[in-house]
Amino acid sequence: MDGNFRTTFVREPANLRHYPALVLNADYRPLSYYPLSLWPWQEAIKAVCLDRVQIVAEYEQTVRSQRAEFRIPSVVVLKDFVKPQKRVAFTRFNLFLRDEFCCQYCGSKGDLTFDHVLPRSRGGITSWENVVAACSPCNLRKADKTLRQTGMRLAKPARAPTAEEMQAHGRRFPPNHLHDSWLDYLYWDAELDA
Repeated sequence: MDGNFRTTFVREPANLRHYPALVLNADYRPLSYYPLSLWPWQEAIKAVCLDRVQIVAEYEQTVRSQRAEFRIPSVVVLKDFVKPQKRVAFTRFNLFLRDEFCCQYCGSKGDLTFDHVLPRSRGGITSWENVVAACSPCNLRKADKTLRQTGMRLAKPARAPTAEEMQAHGRRFPPNHLHDSWLDYLYWDAELDA
């Protein structure tokens, strides 16, 4: 490892984020797609040393301890299977993911907020079945009225998504950076075309 790289790598904390490891479950599927299951390189090396993961692919770069030199893992697989969650947490992010980052009234993307289909002022509750992603203009236009009063329609009914649906949505929104060594492991469970 050349000294200049080591100095840059260690002294600039931002550089430490450049070598995340894709974390696969024991069945070689990512723990999650969106957000993609990634660990910082330090966590990946720690898990290797604790014999919790197996290295599947590595970066060219290395790091040194007092006694050893390690190539930085780019893909690791857990030795023990982690049972995937069946219940999807009701969060703002998951709501936007369920609605594929689109306004459910006009289909626009960007500048999203969320809207209660049946307004809270009329007894609507904050739940999967009553909250949708909405752009600011549509949210303002709807205000505290019902869909019938505004003449607006939902692109699809609001409902609680399954974990499988959220994984499928997540595959369509990959992160900005996908390392080449990850590509073989991201779509193993995708259905093949007939």
